Order: sequence, then C-alpha cells, then structure tokens
Amino acid sequence: MKLFACSMLALLSFANAAHADMAGIRAQLEKKFPKEKILEVTKTPYSGLYEVDFEDSIVYTDEKLTYLISGNIFDMKTMQNLTEARAKKIYAVKFDSLPFQYALKEVKGNGKRRIAFFTDPNCPYCKRLEKEVQNVDNVTVYRFVLAILPGSEEKTKNIWCSPNREKAWRDALLNGVTPPKAAPCDTKALQEVAKLAQKLRINGTPAILFEDGTMNPGLMPSDEIEKQLSAKK
Repeated sequence: MKLFACSMLALLSFANAAHADMAGIRAQLEKKFPKEKILEVTKTPYSGLYEVDFEDSIVYTDEKLTYLISGNIFDMKTMQNLTEARAKKIYAVKFDSLPFQYALKEVKGNGKRRIAFFTDPNCPYCKRLEKEVQNVDNVTVYRFVLAILPGSEEKTKNIWCSPNREKAWRDALLNGVTPPKAAPCDTKALQEVAKLAQKLRINGTPAILFEDGTMNPGLMPSDEIEKQLSAKK
C-alpha cells in the first residue's frame, strides 16, 4: 500500500509539473501572440515537442520556446500524417449545427447520407465538383453559395432570387447558362453564408463538409466522395 501510495504521488507530481509546463508555455505564447487565440497546448509523445493549437493552425514548439515549427509531422512506421489527423479532430465542424435553411438542397435517391459544400458559381473546380456529384446517389446535398470570385456576387443573387433556385444553379454550373437577371429578393441567406464561411475559416471553394465534421478543401472525385460517405456512415 505504501508503494502504491508513493507511486500515485509520483504520478500526480509528474502530472502537475506537466500541467504547469503547459500553462507556462501557453502564458508565454499569449504574450508573444496577443492577437491570436490559443485553443490548447499539449505535450506530444515525440521529441519533447509541445503542440500549440491556434484557431486556424497547429504549430509546435520546445519547452523553452526557442523554436516555433510549422508543418506536418508523420509517423514513419505507418506514414500517417499526425498533424492532419489532429487538425481534423480539433477543427471538426458540428454538421447538424449548419444553417441548412440557407443552403440549396438536393435529395438524390433515398437521401440518407448527407454532404455539404461551399461553392462559387464562377469557380471552375466547383463546376467540376458538380459533375462528380452527379455520380453519387442516395445522398442529400446542401450547397452553401459563397461569392468569392469577381462577378460571382451578381450571379449568386440572381440564382438565389430565381423562381427555381436549384434549377438555376444546375443550369449555371452544369450547362454553362448565365443566370437571367431576377427581381430583387431577400438575400440575407447569402450574407449569413458569407459569415459562416468566415467563422469556419473557409476562404476558397469548393470546401466539402462530411457528417463527421471533417472538411476537405478542394475538388474530390466521385469515388473518393463515395468512399468518405460510406466510411462516415
């Protein structure tokens, strides 16, 4: 019992020291980066590095803050990108919290699986993504229209104010039809989507969101989308 008590005290002392180290590192970083929000500081099991999670990126430092390292760390045995895996966990989006009322909705097949993406009508990769999505069935697609590129703002307004938004969107991206000028309507949804994109740190399209909260920035082929949807299910 004495040995057990001593072991527990040693573990508690170690945990307290580690916690103090991380608290100290965090305090120093907050002084060096006063405008940046730090989500968490944790000690990694590799090379004595500490992981620092900012709102928009993961970096590493040593206990004395001599160096700040930005980049991906790989496990050489499994070739897993450890930084990417952590980022997916830390920056995961709560899918059910998305404002679906501001999205263009399409139900394909039974629609049991769900996917959402931020998309710009002038984005060439978004147009290619639309063609890839045509090959995926049994999924509900939520499109958050985001005007980023020049000339996109007018197009998004004309699509949103169209009598049939979903058809106007398909015509524009799949068939190359310029959306006809529509009568003015309430475009609050487009403003809210822009705010949401800023909150989620989305500054490029397409950006694909899956139900488990992971985000894929950029184009994905239909087989990869299908693989992701099946895995999430």
